Amino acid sequence: MTTTYDPPRPWIASYADGVPDDLDAIDGSLVDIVSRSAADHPTAPALEFFGRTIDYGTLQAQVERAAGYLHEAGVRRGDRVALILPNCPQHIVAFYAVLRLGAVVIEHNPLYTPREMRKQFEDHGAKVAIVWSKLVESLLEFPGDLALRTIVAVDVTTAMPWRLRVALRLPVAKARASREALHSPIPRARVRGTWNDAVSHAALPASHPGPDTDDLALIQYTSGTTGNPKGAALTHRNLLANAAQARAWVPTITRGEGCVVYAVLPMFHAYGLTLCLTFAMSMGARLVLFPRFDPDLVLAAHKRHPATFLPLVPPIAERLLAAARDQGVSLAGTEVAISGAMALPHELVVPFEAESGGFLVEGYGLSECSPVLMANPVADNRVPGTVGLPLPGTECRVVDPDDPTVDVAPGERGELLVRGPQVFSGYYGKPEETEKVFVDGWFRTGDIVTIDDAGFVRIVDRIKELIITGGFNVAPTEVEIALRQHPSIADAAVVGLPSVRSGEDVVAAVVVNPGASFDEAAVREFVRGILTPYKVPRRLVVVEELPKSLIGKVLRKQVREQLLAD
Repeated sequence: MTTTYDPPRPWIASYADGVPDDLDAIDGSLVDIVSRSAADHPTAPALEFFGRTIDYGTLQAQVERAAGYLHEAGVRRGDRVALILPNCPQHIVAFYAVLRLGAVVIEHNPLYTPREMRKQFEDHGAKVAIVWSKLVESLLEFPGDLALRTIVAVDVTTAMPWRLRVALRLPVAKARASREALHSPIPRARVRGTWNDAVSHAALPASHPGPDTDDLALIQYTSGTTGNPKGAALTHRNLLANAAQARAWVPTITRGEGCVVYAVLPMFHAYGLTLCLTFAMSMGARLVLFPRFDPDLVLAAHKRHPATFLPLVPPIAERLLAAARDQGVSLAGTEVAISGAMALPHELVVPFEAESGGFLVEGYGLSECSPVLMANPVADNRVPGTVGLPLPGTECRVVDPDDPTVDVAPGERGELLVRGPQVFSGYYGKPEETEKVFVDGWFRTGDIVTIDDAGFVRIVDRIKELIITGGFNVAPTEVEIALRQHPSIADAAVVGLPSVRSGEDVVAAVVVNPGASFDEAAVREFVRGILTPYKVPRRLVVVEELPKSLIGKVLRKQVREQLLAD
């Protein structure tokens, strides 16, 4: 049962000029984002990839043709379709083509190991996947119970300018290495076809019904402390609301051809997906796509079209600033950079804003919240060290974490509870997990915060033991399980330690089996065969024993304190 309790919203008085108190009514679907921008700006650049552009009219046509292709392949309303792609034009087209059919997108990290990928497929059960050619073979090796009915292979190089495609085929070692990093041969006999087949197909009939506002649009996976996959089920309403909240937060940025957004964050991640994929498309922006963050590529794009809006994380801001200084390139013209996923040091904000002449502000969110919940104002009243103010339409409470029905006194620390149109309604197929994170309709973030009189929110601790490194969540239990599989390790405890480079480093305290030798490099290499690289401990510390509770549970908090003291 949902409470009707309406807490005060002191943050509204701190909003920048032009930011509304609340959102207008949300209707339609995510499909309308591209069709509306195509109708308003048909010849405006929509996507840029290594300098090659396609306009909104072409993007809309490709979405309709790809939807027709997927429909012929048997994709129907409510079906789940996996996307395993880097940032590339095909990713955007695939996302909206799936949604056009009323089907559900499931985003996956292409860097995941086959074992990690398999766990997610076991959870969501998708039988159709649109896959980067580099990963097709690993999906074909899935066991029979997970076998995919349809695989569409994507060669990302086909979206590049023809001169670059020719260069990649030159018979020289460097060109060969670059091509192998981007593409693998496609086993045509074992897949339905290639993405080129999809975008040359007959368009889906205009009369074909699209999705409704409250239909499920996206399953976005987020790590729990155990590492078991949990898919946040996000509706069209959730994602439309978050895109609208982002637009409301930056009223100085004009919708249309003058808006430029850089996709340096991976779009399989909730943060990159919303701010680059849905927000940018709803703005009719030029979305400049980078398969991975490369300061040289970003600076080259900056010389052509500076970013009006630049979502990033602190390590990216730091590397970009350093590269700009080294190369003598001005960052002027970067209007608004928004940082998330980890604390933003004020020592980085000052030089970045001096170089760009724009704003660098910190925000906060969770996958379950589409993901953005709050951000500092794009104005002079932002408060360093805070994650800013709740976005329009977002409500917050600070409660006793031991009894989340009881609010703490104003200004006191407590667990942050949130409610708003961007907040999900539950985890896909996991009603018990869903019940754990809601209290009377309020979502428990698991973060301990304070809210000052002006409404600014400061994160002071985290109930969850998740490690956030480089903007990605790492579940300690998942890493510990991998470590314990090594023959020299008897037990392990994994924690996050502060890092100026990545927010937190993954660090493991390990107990070595009696008589076993310990080779840190060999253990790290072993774990790298099980988990994606960012989950591999940066450091392993051998200890005689791990602190445990009376029932034998490892006390990670004490492990962390011991490692910090060493």
